Amino acid sequence: MLGGMTKPHQEVLKKRRLSLAKQLELGELLEYLMEKDIVTLPMREVIESKPGSFQQSVALLDLLPKRGPHAFHIFCEALQESSQEHLAKLLLDAALASEKTAPRNDLESLRPFLVQECFLHPKKLNRREPMEHSLDDGDGPPCPVVKPCTKEFYSNHCHTSYPMTSQPRGHALLISNIHFQGCGDLDFRSGADVDQAALDRLFSHLGYRVTVRNDLTVQEMQVELENFSHLPDHLHVDSCMVALLSHGVEGAVYGVDGKLLQLQDVFRLFDNASCRSLQNKPKMFFLQACRGDETDRGVDQRDGKERAESPGCEETDAGKEEQLRVRLPTQSDMICGYACLKGTAALRNTKRGSWYVEALTSVFSENARHMHVADMLVKVNGLIKQREGYAPGTDFHRCKEMSEYCSSLCKDLYLFPGYPEAN
Repeated sequence: MLGGMTKPHQEVLKKRRLSLAKQLELGELLEYLMEKDIVTLPMREVIESKPGSFQQSVALLDLLPKRGPHAFHIFCEALQESSQEHLAKLLLDAALASEKTAPRNDLESLRPFLVQECFLHPKKLNRREPMEHSLDDGDGPPCPVVKPCTKEFYSNHCHTSYPMTSQPRGHALLISNIHFQGCGDLDFRSGADVDQAALDRLFSHLGYRVTVRNDLTVQEMQVELENFSHLPDHLHVDSCMVALLSHGVEGAVYGVDGKLLQLQDVFRLFDNASCRSLQNKPKMFFLQACRGDETDRGVDQRDGKERAESPGCEETDAGKEEQLRVRLPTQSDMICGYACLKGTAALRNTKRGSWYVEALTSVFSENARHMHVADMLVKVNGLIKQREGYAPGTDFHRCKEMSEYCSSLCKDLYLFPGYPEAN
């Protein structure tokens, strides 16, 4: 049973009923509502059997309050998707006005729409299941075309960087968990399909052979990662990439079964002991998931010179000369980009995808031709730092995110896209 729409949302629809009935354009709107299971095919047939667009709109508005507690939020998304943003704004303004006078118990039912948090329940934020928040609007951009490296740039940098000439450059595994069935606090990751498509195209354009897996349990993720780490062809390529897109907490990401996969177990699969075919080769990881439940509220900028002094904690390892043979540390030649800092939540837009993946694809497409990966991730950090959430009237308005990366790379890692040209 879907149940009914919450009372505050019913009141908002009631107050704007006449305006909606006069202005709604149902074609694309109904398609979206059917995709989200708010409207079924028999329901659509009943709606379209009514004489005239006004009566059809009235039939839809009569139906919505009976289609569950999430129907209001999805209806507003459908308005945006069908280029009826002015009507979505009409509902938003009414919801904001209702919030100012609503009893405290009713505010929870309003806020999931206002901040577009994919039905995140505010009372559950202190649990270990933080969500990604989706707080701003905009049409999803296509993935930019990767600009190729020049012969001159390759010649000037290839001798001091990791070898990167194999075709393909390497294998890439992309795991994207979007639908979390039977997990009350792990909601549908609206907009995650945009991230998946963008990274799939980006990795392919950078010269990687991409494998995409969707909606895996933790056990299935473990099997996919282990099989990927043991690919015989790693021996014949120069690098690899792994991207994990899901809900998460610090140090772990969720499978669709609500269980946690520890990131250290993932990294261990690709270390020098477990994955000999990738020894001395760069291994890149990109993680789009929350690492906590704190939303970064930001601070006012203070004028003045920033301090950049050394704390005076340098040490030396002189005297350790047991080098009877060449050995490798257990983990090396890895770089991992995180969408957010420890303890904080990642932000995602239902149309454009996550802030992090959008910045990542933009920076890599434009700069991989003349910039190494670590510097590109610094540039990604800069873009994320400048961005802030848009959710007027909520605690999440003007919230911030900060990405970061960690690296055990031992050389510059240039991807040299497009060079040499494929045969």
